[in-house]
Amino acid sequence: MSHLLSKSKYIRGLQCDRALWLDMHMPQLAHYTAEQQMSFDYGRTFEREFKDKFPEATDISSLLGPRRDRYASLTAEVLDRKGGVTLFEAGFEYDGVLVLADVVKKNSDGSLDVFEVKSGTALTDTYRHDASVQRYIIGHCRDVHRFCIVHRSAEQNAESQFVVVDLTDYTRQQMTTVEANISKMKTIAAGSEPLVATGLHCTIPYGCPYTRHCTHTAVQLPLF
Repeated sequence: MSHLLSKSKYIRGLQCDRALWLDMHMPQLAHYTAEQQMSFDYGRTFEREFKDKFPEATDISSLLGPRRDRYASLTAEVLDRKGGVTLFEAGFEYDGVLVLADVVKKNSDGSLDVFEVKSGTALTDTYRHDASVQRYIIGHCRDVHRFCIVHRSAEQNAESQFVVVDLTDYTRQQMTTVEANISKMKTIAAGSEPLVATGLHCTIPYGCPYTRHCTHTAVQLPLF
């Protein structure tokens, strides 16, 4: 594949340099708990429920499956056609980074409205980081009119379970930071496995799937 990073690897890299390197070079070492798998399954269900609001959408993943190297080219081909369209898992690639957007709507002027779906009940810093890296990549490929995070309502009796938060202005302000982060992560990926001791970053904001590996190859930090 031509791409090096993805949005999930970008988020991993913000949490830990070593986890990013392992994701790039030794992903077979990842171990996910049953609780984490249940969380993934729930997230996919919630995402599917939001996507059901767009019955006429074209699902790029259903057309290409695991062939990620073709997502960006097929997405561009569809978006270049005349008329409006809504895509699921639309692929965009720039500077060695591939992102797949949950829902992308093409407007009449050719600009895009992008919706990233998250099953949590609040807007977190991690969701903001996710939105920012996607906005950075997509913005170098197409004109982004609006970028939104869709998360689950915390109110049980809410009129809608979907809370849509417009992060267009916020993500636009993060472009320089994202660019610097990507450059740093590429350097990490090209080097040897970073020596990072275990700590709070192994569980915050998410439980790291490489904790077993890092615990068995513990790094001893100098006292001074």
